[in-house]
Amino acid sequence: QVQLVESGGGLVQAGGSMRLSCAASGRIFSSYTMAWFRQAPGKEREFVALITWSGGSTAYADSVKGRATISRDNAKNTVYLHMNSLKPEDTAVYYCAARVGVTAVSTARSYGYWGQGTQVTVSS
Repeated sequence: QVQLVESGGGLVQAGGSMRLSCAASGRIFSSYTMAWFRQAPGKEREFVALITWSGGSTAYADSVKGRATISRDNAKNTVYLHMNSLKPEDTAVYYCAARVGVTAVSTARSYGYWGQGTQVTVSS
């Protein structure tokens, strides 16, 4: 079993930056892939970024490419999402997710473990 706890959300001005953290506990193996998704009101949950736990391979949604960096600290069992040049359209609840496997999968249904989410609001 894997537990995920996000932190770092809040209110940010447009053009600003944020760092979200996802602390993982439980049986995190080197074969896990970690990801960030987000969901805005009235919209479907969408992929933001992913990173493989051991290899450090990453992938990003086109909407955040160049503005987001996903990273991990294996010693702390923590995954981070840094985003800069934030836009009002980045406003959403951001979720951390984990799946067994090292394939770069970006579909939400492929992830079996989810955090509770953290709200990010970008003001214009």
